[in-house]
Parts: sequence; structure tokens; C-alpha cells
Amino acid sequence: MTAAPLAFTTDRLGWEPWVEPLAEAELTEAHREALVDRARAASPYFRLLARDPAVLHARTKTDLDVFHNADGGLPRAERELAATATSRRNGCVFCASVHARFAEHYGKRPDDVRRLLDEGVGAPQDQLWRAIVDASVALAATPPALTGDHLEALRAAGLDDLAISDALHAAAFFNWANRLMLSLGEPTAPETPAGKE
Repeated sequence: MTAAPLAFTTDRLGWEPWVEPLAEAELTEAHREALVDRARAASPYFRLLARDPAVLHARTKTDLDVFHNADGGLPRAERELAATATSRRNGCVFCASVHARFAEHYGKRPDDVRRLLDEGVGAPQDQLWRAIVDASVALAATPPALTGDHLEALRAAGLDDLAISDALHAAAFFNWANRLMLSLGEPTAPETPAGKE
């Protein structure tokens, strides 16, 4: 077992499963089809989920639709923000790192993303990002605390029903995904490249 990173980061982290994943050599054609993107075979997380190919396939297709469907709705940066806020609230350092990088890339707002990671979900944000963070965090609570006030704040920030739906789908998907990842393993610090110590 390795020590998990202590801080939220945008660094690329590793992930160590507590349950043995399939080896790449064990993956059948059905497993590789379930991965959707065959490059995911390099990931121990996806090789672990490949033990149930039908569920992995449905999970991956849902993930891709939530984040990559550009047919109207919320811009990608704000979808990634919803996933980052949910992951930050749930304590999923690995997922937060992945989606924070995407939120930075698509939103071009590294200071706002860094503040969310460093200070938490209550960190100051502009009206739109505040509304998305608040709704995402409320949806991730147990029991869920999302109310009509959160929806009104999203509308007041300029989102229509389709954009609100996208924000809530991104938050809900990662609320589930965080719990799955947190129950199956832990993040690991990136390896230091040779000669960079």
C-alpha cells in the first residue's frame, strides 16, 4: 500500500487498486470493447472495472455523453467544474485532479480552479461558478440537499434547462464515480522522473 497524496492537486496522479485488476494480457475482445477507448487498457482502474464488461461499457458511454456531448447545453469547462466540485466535496483526490485539469484547460481560469482545490467548495467564485459549485455540492450530500433555490441560482447565472441538466448530470455521475473509486483503491503520487529529484 502506498501513501495517498495529502493535498488536492492538478498533477497527474497514479491509482492503486485494493482488488486485483485484470492484467492487460487477460483482456478479451469483449473487455476491450467494454473499455470503449482501448487506450484505457493501460489503466488499472478500468482493467478492474472490466471484470464486469457490460457495466463498464454502460458506465463509459454515460461518462462520454455527460462530458463530450456538445449538442447544446453547458460548455465543457462548467461540466468539468461540476465534477471537480463534487470530487473536492467527496474527498476524491484522484477524480478532482483529472477534472480540475480539464476545467482549467477548457475554462482558462487556473486561479479559480486552484482556489477550489486549495480552499474547498466554499472558496469565492463568480456568480456562474458559485451556482454550479453549490448545486453540485448539494446534490452530493447525503441525503441530497439540492433545492429549488439551487436551480434558481443556476437560472439567475444565465443557464437554461438543458445547461442545468448538464451540470446536474456531471455532478451526479461523479458523486457515484467518486464513491466507486474511493471504495476500490487510492491515489498515488506521480513518480519523479529520473534525474529530477
